[in-house]
Amino acid sequence: MASGPYQPRSFQARVVDVSPISHDVYRVQLRLPRRHEVAFLAGQYLSVHLPDAEPCYFSIASSPSAELIELHIQASPDWVSAQRVIEALTSSEEVSVQLPHGRACLSGAPGRPLVLVAAGTGFAQMKSLVEYLREIRFEPEVTLYWGVRRPEDMYLRSLAEQWQAEWSPFTFVPVVRDDEDNDWGGHHEQLVRAVLASGADWRRLEVHASGSPAMVYTLMDALTEAGLPADAFFSDVLEYAPRR
Repeated sequence: MASGPYQPRSFQARVVDVSPISHDVYRVQLRLPRRHEVAFLAGQYLSVHLPDAEPCYFSIASSPSAELIELHIQASPDWVSAQRVIEALTSSEEVSVQLPHGRACLSGAPGRPLVLVAAGTGFAQMKSLVEYLREIRFEPEVTLYWGVRRPEDMYLRSLAEQWQAEWSPFTFVPVVRDDEDNDWGGHHEQLVRAVLASGADWRRLEVHASGSPAMVYTLMDALTEAGLPADAFFSDVLEYAPRR
């Protein structure tokens, strides 16, 4: 993984819109000053800085060429830090952000077909990758697995289905565990099983994963055992939550 040529810089971003797109996920749109001078790579993330609080990190859901910076923020009632960010964004015209961060990103067209695996709002990072790949007219196959606990958690399923209808290299595989007594452990195991069930030749693929450390490491272990080269697996989890 490489962080790319762009060093993190701080900006006062204008809050353009904060809208709920599911029962607990908000789509945030920010406008940066001199947007054409601010560069990042598809798949990178930013940090939001509020007074007297630790930075909060969110994947950038928009393509590097997009005019607005898009975030998907899950703010369930028990997630205090995310709730505070949403409250600050809805009550302020500007917010302090720093970008870009992250090494699990694309600086150009990959040399292999891609498998993208997202859990929950990990879809945001994959949205940035897909939009970038469509812009550069990437021709090899791209498969997106999106795992959630309940159907209503798949907050932009219609967009993923639209990609599949409009872009021939792209396949969307939704993975839903709709059990009342499920937990994240079972959800992650089901997502990994769905990816492995494809029967793909993992020796020739590149994988990008976004989700919790538990999901990402379970997936990485399973895929490397199935033949995926270690240098063909990318996730920010490997950077911010390295295994001891």
